[in-house]
Amino acid sequence: MTIYEVIKRPIVTEKGVTKKDNEGTLCFEVASGANKVLVKAAVEQLFKVKVADVRTANNVGKLRRRGKFSGYRSDWKKAYVRLKAGEKMPEYSDI
Repeated sequence: MTIYEVIKRPIVTEKGVTKKDNEGTLCFEVASGANKVLVKAAVEQLFKVKVADVRTANNVGKLRRRGKFSGYRSDWKKAYVRLKAGEKMPEYSDI
């Protein structure tokens, strides 16, 4: 996998921005097959920063209905990437 296949998009939510500002943690949607080592290497190469640790979470797709039709949203994976102390926090517009 290339780094652009591993990291799909940054998650810009209220919780994600708060973690970024207070804890130095970035939040990304990543490929379902990506492990912590791949995510760490991709973030270090893409943003040119040092990563302290990576936490991942698998999110299960929820059941959604449109009238009488129902279906499931896709399963997806989220990664919380904490940068080492002293690293400059990248802006998502710098990608």
